[in-house]
Amino acid sequence: MKAFVFPGQGAQFVGMGKDMYENSALAKEMFEKANEVLGFRITDLMFEGTDEDLRQTKVTQPAVFLHSVILAKTMGDKFAPDMVAGHSLGEFSALVAAGALSFEDGLVLVSKRAMAMQKACEIEPSTMAAVLALDDAKVEEICASINGVVVAANYNCPGQLVISGSIAAVEEACANMLEAGAKRALKLPVGGAFHSPLMEPARVELAAAIEKAQIVAPICPIYQNVTASAETDPTIIKAKLVEQLTAPVRWTQSVQNMIADGATLFVEVGPGKVLQGLVKKINKESQVQSIED
Repeated sequence: MKAFVFPGQGAQFVGMGKDMYENSALAKEMFEKANEVLGFRITDLMFEGTDEDLRQTKVTQPAVFLHSVILAKTMGDKFAPDMVAGHSLGEFSALVAAGALSFEDGLVLVSKRAMAMQKACEIEPSTMAAVLALDDAKVEEICASINGVVVAANYNCPGQLVISGSIAAVEEACANMLEAGAKRALKLPVGGAFHSPLMEPARVELAAAIEKAQIVAPICPIYQNVTASAETDPTIIKAKLVEQLTAPVRWTQSVQNMIADGATLFVEVGPGKVLQGLVKKINKESQVQSIED
């Protein structure tokens, strides 16, 4: 069975999507629609901008979403997943590709999500850090022992977790994790504590927009980040999309559950190859491939 997976923030690169724009009438039409919906020419930043332009959350999230969704749409009948999942932001791309959410509604939600997260980041100085070669339970235990906000935010693959929280708490946690035997514990160049309680203001803001959006049953189950379980019920999908901002991304568990449900091939739809690498670390027997634009 085929699982189609969609990357999140961090997979962006200058020039992304340009080939599609130049070679596909459908892609060009969708990109121009996106420029109109967003109120600025995101295509200029994606195709000709700088790394710095693309690193702005308000640009990054819609850019990665557009790349993934347009790639899926231009595949036509070849886009035939038995199941889908997306890493963080990628969950929105997965829902649009799987027909649960319209392209325009998805883009508006992703743009609102990016702005709301940006605002939440400005309220309190916060960050994220990658922790390598320490088991999940130990990471959780150290986070819980620290006085301040720091939580496990991304379960990426065995031995690779990302923690998230206030700068002081993350720094203290990193020091304690190195002492406990982590191979590395290093801060990531991100603007804030995504997937932590510090995103609560963004969650509240996004909840209203998600509530209004029309979400229907997808063409196949989506394995959502919050619980790593397969969903097709629009009401549950909506609730978990809201919860996602302050809850961890359970990627390891999602991939394991997809494999248990029959996935043998994971196809990455969007920029980069990060998810293929993670899938291989979770289960080396799984086949992986990407869809290049």
